[in-house]
Amino acid sequence: MNGFWFTDEQQAIRDGVLKLCARFDAAYWREADETGAFPEAFVAAMTEAGWLGAAMPVGLGGSGLGLTEAAIAMQAVAESGAGFSGASALHLNIFGPMPLVKFGTPEQKMRLIPRLISGQDRMCFGVTEPDAGLDTTSLTTRAVRTNDGYVIRGRKMWTTMAQRATKMLIVARTTPRAEVAKATDGISLFYVDFDREKIQATPIPKMGRKAVESNAVFIDDLHVPADALVGEEGRGFYYLLEGLNPERVLIGAEAVGLGRAALNRAAGYARERVVFGRPIGQNQGVAHPLARAWMDLEAANLMAFKAAALHDAGRDCAAEANAAKYLGGEAGFRACETAILTHGGMGYAKDYDVERYFRESMIARLAPVSREMIFNFIAERVLGQAKSY
Repeated sequence: MNGFWFTDEQQAIRDGVLKLCARFDAAYWREADETGAFPEAFVAAMTEAGWLGAAMPVGLGGSGLGLTEAAIAMQAVAESGAGFSGASALHLNIFGPMPLVKFGTPEQKMRLIPRLISGQDRMCFGVTEPDAGLDTTSLTTRAVRTNDGYVIRGRKMWTTMAQRATKMLIVARTTPRAEVAKATDGISLFYVDFDREKIQATPIPKMGRKAVESNAVFIDDLHVPADALVGEEGRGFYYLLEGLNPERVLIGAEAVGLGRAALNRAAGYARERVVFGRPIGQNQGVAHPLARAWMDLEAANLMAFKAAALHDAGRDCAAEANAAKYLGGEAGFRACETAILTHGGMGYAKDYDVERYFRESMIARLAPVSREMIFNFIAERVLGQAKSY
């Protein structure tokens, strides 16, 4: 970004994504939400346009763009009306493979990354567990050494895209927690084939984003070769940390995009809906909440792109990335709520789409980290308060 606005090249990215997304109208996303059908045509169009490799290195077939450009593209997807149904169908491929890029061997990178960029492989991420939640160091999935590799056993929860994944990036304990000096040690990262004879994935019925499923995953004696290990054994937790800030920035930017989609619908309805002989937007009780929603979204947006700019400059962005996720999630939620209230009873009707946006707006408030843990991070790391948990 050039100060507080996009460069010509960045604006071209935004315009290009919005133009492509315009081919997939509200009816397309309404049907995906209703039926749960994965948006294959949309993903195929974005893959053909090269967006799956936006942040991947040029030498591996990607575009080599920064987090700023990735956030611009993903925000545009959500803002187009695709919401998180569209953004989540792509999200994992944008920065998800980055641990492979940063810590994989040259052979691993050349063999695996181009297949993700081209869409030949689809990846899911196995981190969260039923009994560990945000406390990743308490995960119980184990990877036990064998003569030629590892055997992985365990459970994962809320694993997105497991129904159609061909690969899984998974963290597992290679050394029991009781045998390591630090709880963060002894966790390893693996990139494995999603062998459906050994891995059972069951979709979790949920509130929104039905088209991109979340799963409970059970792994039973999955034998993987030694070269499935990414980086050094026991260093997987630290590799995960490398991807946390970019993910928070993307979620924050996408939440702002979702809020903008809802706000645009609400503002249009307020101009057109006439009650008592005047458009309802002429009433301050309707207009003022819309104005506040716009301001909240723009403020959250500035934090998201500040965090992205810091990341791209190689500077610490942890506080800003966490704040961007929190502010984006809250602003997006309030904008979606305001959109429903602006529509009145029609806001409850599926044909107006804002109820779908509202349901999806909860995602950014809950994942990938809770609001309360963000408060803890800022209190401890920025304001110097004692750890509370």
